[in-house]
Amino acid sequence: HPESNGKTVHRQLAVPPSFSMPRGALARLARRSFATSRTMRNVAILVFDQVSYTAKYIVYSHYIPSISKVEVLDFAGPYEVFNVTSELAATPPFNTYVVAETAAPVRARGHLTIAPNYSIYDAPPPDILVVPGGAGSRTLLKKPQVLDWVRAQAASVEHLVSVCTGALVLAEAGVEAETWVTHHDNVGELAAILAAKSAAPPPILHDTRYVDHGKVLMSGGISAGIDVSLYVVRNLLGDAALRATLTEMEYPWTPATDLAWKTALEDLPPSEG
Repeated sequence: HPESNGKTVHRQLAVPPSFSMPRGALARLARRSFATSRTMRNVAILVFDQVSYTAKYIVYSHYIPSISKVEVLDFAGPYEVFNVTSELAATPPFNTYVVAETAAPVRARGHLTIAPNYSIYDAPPPDILVVPGGAGSRTLLKKPQVLDWVRAQAASVEHLVSVCTGALVLAEAGVEAETWVTHHDNVGELAAILAAKSAAPPPILHDTRYVDHGKVLMSGGISAGIDVSLYVVRNLLGDAALRATLTEMEYPWTPATDLAWKTALEDLPPSEG
Protein backbone atom coordinates (compact mmCIF):
# COMPACT_ATOMS: atom_id res chain seq x y z
CA HIS A 1 0.00 0.00 0.00
CA PRO A 2 1.34 3.50 -0.76
CA GLU A 3 1.58 5.87 2.16
CA SER A 4 -1.47 8.11 2.24
CA ASN A 5 -0.36 10.77 4.76
CA GLY A 6 -3.97 11.00 5.87
CA LYS A 7 -5.27 11.31 2.31
CA THR A 8 -7.45 8.94 0.34
CA VAL A 9 -5.65 6.21 -1.57
CA HIS A 10 -7.09 5.16 -4.93
CA ARG A 11 -6.60 1.51 -5.78
CA GLN A 12 -7.22 -0.18 -9.11
CA LEU A 13 -9.04 -3.48 -9.42
CA ALA A 14 -6.57 -6.14 -10.58
CA VAL A 15 -8.13 -8.67 -12.93
CA PRO A 16 -6.14 -11.73 -14.11
CA PRO A 17 -5.30 -11.67 -17.86
CA SER A 18 -7.09 -15.00 -18.33
CA PHE A 19 -10.41 -13.56 -17.20
CA SER A 20 -13.11 -13.56 -19.86
CA MET A 21 -15.02 -10.42 -18.94
CA PRO A 22 -18.79 -10.29 -19.48
CA ARG A 23 -20.01 -7.82 -22.10
CA GLY A 24 -19.74 -4.27 -20.79
CA ALA A 25 -17.93 -5.27 -17.59
CA LEU A 26 -14.52 -4.05 -18.76
CA ALA A 27 -15.97 -0.66 -19.64
CA ARG A 28 -17.65 -0.41 -16.24
CA LEU A 29 -14.39 -1.26 -14.50
CA ALA A 30 -12.55 1.35 -16.55
CA ARG A 31 -14.96 4.01 -15.32
CA ARG A 32 -14.85 2.87 -11.71
CA SER A 33 -12.18 3.51 -9.08
CA PHE A 34 -12.22 2.45 -5.48
CA ALA A 35 -11.19 4.94 -2.78
CA THR A 36 -10.08 3.33 0.44
CA SER A 37 -8.69 4.97 3.55
CA ARG A 38 -5.19 3.87 4.46
CA THR A 39 -6.53 3.02 7.91
CA MET A 40 -9.40 0.86 6.61
CA ARG A 41 -8.75 -2.59 5.21
CA ASN A 42 -11.07 -4.23 2.69
CA VAL A 43 -12.13 -7.69 3.89
CA ALA A 44 -13.61 -9.84 1.10
CA ILE A 45 -15.37 -13.09 1.97
CA LEU A 46 -15.87 -15.43 -0.97
CA VAL A 47 -19.14 -17.39 -1.14
CA PHE A 48 -20.35 -19.91 -3.68
CA ASP A 49 -23.71 -21.13 -4.85
CA GLN A 50 -25.59 -24.40 -4.61
CA VAL A 51 -25.31 -26.27 -7.91
CA SER A 52 -28.28 -26.69 -10.20
CA TYR A 53 -30.37 -29.84 -9.94
CA THR A 54 -28.55 -31.36 -12.94
CA ALA A 55 -25.04 -30.78 -11.61
CA LYS A 56 -23.16 -33.39 -9.65
CA TYR A 57 -19.79 -33.82 -8.02
CA ILE A 58 -17.97 -36.75 -6.48
CA VAL A 59 -17.70 -37.33 -2.74
CA TYR A 60 -16.13 -40.59 -1.56
CA SER A 61 -16.63 -42.08 -5.03
CA HIS A 62 -20.41 -41.51 -4.97
CA TYR A 63 -22.35 -38.98 -7.04
CA ILE A 64 -24.27 -36.65 -4.74
CA PRO A 65 -26.68 -34.31 -6.58
CA SER A 66 -27.49 -30.76 -5.60
CA ILE A 67 -25.62 -30.37 -2.31
CA SER A 68 -22.80 -28.06 -3.38
CA LYS A 69 -22.90 -24.95 -1.20
CA VAL A 70 -20.94 -22.76 1.19
CA GLU A 71 -20.94 -23.63 4.91
CA VAL A 72 -22.87 -20.91 6.78
CA LEU A 73 -20.58 -20.42 9.78
CA ASP A 74 -17.48 -20.63 7.59
CA PHE A 75 -18.33 -17.27 6.05
CA ALA A 76 -20.68 -15.80 8.67
CA GLY A 77 -18.23 -16.30 11.55
CA PRO A 78 -15.40 -14.25 10.00
CA TYR A 79 -17.93 -11.72 8.70
CA GLU A 80 -19.26 -11.22 12.23
CA VAL A 81 -15.77 -10.80 13.69
CA PHE A 82 -14.55 -8.18 11.22
CA ASN A 83 -17.89 -6.35 11.08
CA VAL A 84 -18.36 -6.21 14.86
CA THR A 85 -14.80 -4.99 15.30
CA SER A 86 -15.53 -2.14 12.88
CA GLU A 87 -18.86 -1.24 14.47
CA LEU A 88 -17.23 -0.88 17.88
CA ALA A 89 -14.35 1.32 16.69
CA ALA A 90 -14.40 5.11 16.51
CA THR A 91 -12.72 4.79 13.11
CA PRO A 92 -13.86 1.55 11.41
CA PRO A 93 -10.78 -0.54 10.60
CA PHE A 94 -12.49 -2.92 8.17
CA ASN A 95 -14.82 -2.68 5.20
CA THR A 96 -16.30 -6.17 5.09
CA TYR A 97 -18.20 -7.47 2.06
CA VAL A 98 -19.26 -10.70 0.37
CA VAL A 99 -18.02 -11.68 -3.09
CA ALA A 100 -19.28 -14.44 -5.37
CA GLU A 101 -18.60 -15.59 -8.92
CA THR A 102 -21.59 -13.51 -10.03
CA ALA A 103 -23.82 -11.01 -8.26
CA ALA A 104 -26.76 -13.44 -8.30
CA PRO A 105 -28.12 -14.68 -4.94
CA VAL A 106 -26.18 -17.57 -3.44
CA ARG A 107 -27.72 -20.46 -1.52
CA ALA A 108 -25.67 -21.63 1.44
CA ARG A 109 -26.04 -24.81 3.47
CA GLY A 110 -29.60 -25.22 4.73
CA HIS A 111 -30.84 -23.09 1.80
CA LEU A 112 -29.91 -19.80 3.44
CA THR A 113 -29.92 -17.18 0.69
CA ILE A 114 -27.05 -14.68 0.49
CA ALA A 115 -27.05 -11.54 -1.65
CA PRO A 116 -23.40 -10.93 -2.61
CA ASN A 117 -22.20 -7.34 -2.44
CA TYR A 118 -20.03 -7.86 -5.52
CA SER A 119 -19.03 -10.35 -8.17
CA ILE A 120 -15.38 -11.28 -8.68
CA TYR A 121 -15.43 -8.96 -11.71
CA ASP A 122 -16.30 -5.72 -9.89
CA ALA A 123 -15.27 -6.27 -6.26
CA PRO A 124 -12.98 -3.75 -4.58
CA PRO A 125 -9.49 -5.22 -4.22
CA PRO A 126 -9.28 -6.89 -0.82
CA ASP A 127 -6.58 -6.44 1.76
CA ILE A 128 -7.83 -9.58 3.49
CA LEU A 129 -9.46 -12.41 1.55
CA VAL A 130 -11.34 -15.13 3.41
CA VAL A 131 -12.03 -18.34 1.48
CA PRO A 132 -14.59 -20.43 3.43
CA GLY A 133 -15.43 -24.06 2.90
CA GLY A 134 -18.45 -26.26 2.49
CA ALA A 135 -19.50 -28.90 -0.01
CA GLY A 136 -19.44 -26.29 -2.77
CA SER A 137 -15.70 -25.75 -2.43
CA ARG A 138 -15.25 -28.80 -4.68
CA THR A 139 -17.09 -27.11 -7.53
CA LEU A 140 -14.70 -24.17 -7.28
CA LEU A 141 -11.83 -26.54 -8.00
CA LYS A 142 -13.25 -26.86 -11.53
CA LYS A 143 -13.89 -23.14 -12.07
CA PRO A 144 -10.83 -21.55 -13.76
CA GLN A 145 -12.27 -18.04 -13.50
CA VAL A 146 -12.64 -18.26 -9.73
CA LEU A 147 -9.26 -19.93 -9.27
CA ASP A 148 -7.61 -17.21 -11.38
CA TRP A 149 -9.28 -14.57 -9.22
CA VAL A 150 -8.07 -16.24 -6.03
CA ARG A 151 -4.53 -16.43 -7.44
CA ALA A 152 -4.62 -12.75 -8.39
CA GLN A 153 -5.79 -11.71 -4.93
CA ALA A 154 -3.31 -14.05 -3.22
CA ALA A 155 -0.49 -12.15 -4.90
CA SER A 156 -1.56 -8.77 -3.53
CA VAL A 157 -3.50 -9.20 -0.28
CA GLU A 158 -2.09 -8.56 3.16
CA HIS A 159 -3.67 -11.77 4.46
CA LEU A 160 -5.19 -14.78 2.71
CA VAL A 161 -7.33 -16.82 5.11
CA SER A 162 -8.92 -20.22 4.52
CA VAL A 163 -11.62 -21.79 6.66
CA CYS A 164 -12.41 -25.52 6.62
CA THR A 165 -12.32 -26.90 3.04
CA GLY A 166 -11.47 -23.46 1.72
CA ALA A 167 -7.96 -24.92 2.02
CA LEU A 168 -8.79 -27.15 -0.97
CA VAL A 169 -9.37 -24.04 -3.08
CA LEU A 170 -6.08 -22.50 -1.96
CA ALA A 171 -4.25 -25.72 -2.74
CA GLU A 172 -5.81 -26.04 -6.21
CA ALA A 173 -4.96 -22.38 -6.89
CA GLY A 174 -1.31 -23.14 -6.18
CA VAL A 175 -0.96 -21.24 -2.91
CA GLU A 176 2.14 -22.36 -1.02
CA ALA A 177 2.44 -22.89 2.74
CA GLU A 178 4.76 -24.86 5.00
CA THR A 179 1.91 -26.63 6.80
CA TRP A 180 -1.82 -26.97 6.09
CA VAL A 181 -5.02 -27.25 8.10
CA THR A 182 -8.57 -28.15 7.09
CA HIS A 183 -11.67 -29.87 8.48
CA HIS A 184 -10.78 -33.15 10.18
CA ASP A 185 -12.98 -35.11 7.76
CA ASN A 186 -11.29 -33.72 4.66
CA VAL A 187 -7.59 -34.28 5.30
CA GLY A 188 -7.49 -36.99 2.62
CA GLU A 189 -8.94 -34.70 -0.04
CA LEU A 190 -6.46 -31.96 0.76
CA ALA A 191 -3.57 -34.43 0.80
CA ALA A 192 -4.52 -35.64 -2.70
CA ILE A 193 -4.50 -32.10 -4.13
CA LEU A 194 -1.18 -31.24 -2.49
CA ALA A 195 0.37 -34.51 -3.71
CA ALA A 196 -0.71 -33.71 -7.26
CA LYS A 197 1.02 -30.33 -7.03
CA SER A 198 4.33 -31.45 -5.53
CA ALA A 199 6.50 -34.54 -5.24
CA ALA A 200 7.17 -33.53 -1.64
CA PRO A 201 3.84 -32.13 -0.38
CA PRO A 202 3.79 -30.18 2.88
CA PRO A 203 2.36 -31.81 6.01
CA ILE A 204 -1.27 -31.41 7.07
CA LEU A 205 -1.70 -30.81 10.78
CA HIS A 206 -4.35 -32.85 12.62
CA ASP A 207 -4.24 -31.23 16.05
CA THR A 208 -4.19 -27.47 15.37
CA ARG A 209 -7.06 -24.99 15.32
CA TYR A 210 -5.28 -22.66 12.88
CA VAL A 211 -1.82 -21.86 11.52
CA ASP A 212 -0.17 -18.54 10.70
CA HIS A 213 2.34 -18.36 7.85
CA GLY A 214 2.46 -14.56 7.71
CA LYS A 215 0.40 -13.74 4.64
CA VAL A 216 -1.39 -17.10 4.54
CA LEU A 217 -3.47 -18.30 7.48
CA MET A 218 -5.48 -21.52 7.56
CA SER A 219 -8.07 -22.77 10.04
CA GLY A 220 -9.85 -26.01 10.70
CA GLY A 221 -13.52 -26.75 10.32
CA ILE A 222 -16.46 -24.36 10.55
CA SER A 223 -16.19 -22.57 13.92
CA ALA A 224 -12.39 -22.33 13.60
CA GLY A 225 -12.93 -19.44 11.18
CA ILE A 226 -14.06 -17.32 14.14
CA ASP A 227 -10.86 -18.07 16.03
CA VAL A 228 -8.49 -17.30 13.18
CA SER A 229 -10.39 -14.07 12.40
CA LEU A 230 -10.09 -12.94 16.03
CA TYR A 231 -6.39 -13.80 15.84
CA VAL A 232 -6.05 -11.52 12.80
CA VAL A 233 -7.92 -8.73 14.62
CA ARG A 234 -5.55 -8.98 17.55
CA ASN A 235 -2.46 -8.97 15.34
CA LEU A 236 -3.60 -5.96 13.32
CA LEU A 237 -5.33 -3.86 16.00
CA GLY A 238 -4.11 -5.06 19.38
CA ASP A 239 -5.59 -6.37 22.59
CA ALA A 240 -8.01 -3.48 23.20
CA ALA A 241 -9.83 -4.10 19.92
CA LEU A 242 -9.83 -7.84 20.55
CA ARG A 243 -11.24 -7.38 24.05
CA ALA A 244 -14.06 -5.15 22.79
CA THR A 245 -15.00 -7.65 20.09
CA LEU A 246 -14.91 -10.62 22.46
CA THR A 247 -17.09 -8.76 24.94
CA GLU A 248 -19.68 -7.88 22.29
CA MET A 249 -19.70 -11.43 20.92
CA GLU A 250 -19.51 -13.08 24.36
CA TYR A 251 -16.93 -15.44 22.90
CA PRO A 252 -14.29 -17.35 24.93
CA TRP A 253 -11.33 -16.90 22.57
CA THR A 254 -7.85 -17.84 23.78
CA PRO A 255 -4.47 -17.74 22.00
CA ALA A 256 -4.24 -21.53 22.29
CA THR A 257 -4.56 -23.40 18.98
CA ASP A 258 -5.29 -26.84 20.40
CA LEU A 259 -8.52 -28.64 19.54
CA ALA A 260 -10.58 -27.68 22.59
CA TRP A 261 -13.73 -29.08 20.99
CA LYS A 262 -12.29 -32.59 21.22
CA THR A 263 -11.58 -32.11 24.91
CA ALA A 264 -15.13 -30.85 25.41
CA LEU A 265 -16.50 -34.01 23.75
CA GLU A 266 -14.39 -36.19 25.98
CA ASP A 267 -15.80 -34.39 29.04
CA LEU A 268 -19.39 -35.23 28.10
CA PRO A 269 -21.01 -38.22 29.80
CA PRO A 270 -21.12 -41.43 27.73
CA SER A 271 -24.01 -41.73 25.30
CA GLU A 272 -26.79 -44.03 26.35
CA GLY A 273 -27.87 -46.83 24.08
